[in-house]
Amino acid sequence: MFDIGFWELILISVVGLVVLGPERLPVAIRSVSRWVGAARNMANSVKDELSQELKIQELQENLKKAEQMGMKDLSPELRESVEELKQAASDVQRPYAEKSEPTSTTTSQKQE
Repeated sequence: MFDIGFWELILISVVGLVVLGPERLPVAIRSVSRWVGAARNMANSVKDELSQELKIQELQENLKKAEQMGMKDLSPELRESVEELKQAASDVQRPYAEKSEPTSTTTSQKQE
């Protein structure tokens, strides 16, 4: 992430010790490490969410391509796996649909 070598860390430690003093330096190090940890956790969660969204988008595009190519020519095993993929995609999108349109989801569930 950062290209900081051993001597740079020693220099930062000495400057921190001189500026903050020996009493406040450990507290400052702990608070900085907490901030860095929180930033890493937030970046990882955003990265995970983006990768999930990209996988969902790719799955939807593949399903659309399969439908456009005509699923009549597929073997029964492939048709079954496509149906499973459709079900998985709808299950993944269901929480998002419930948040945006709760009335349409409940009416569609009643009709089933």
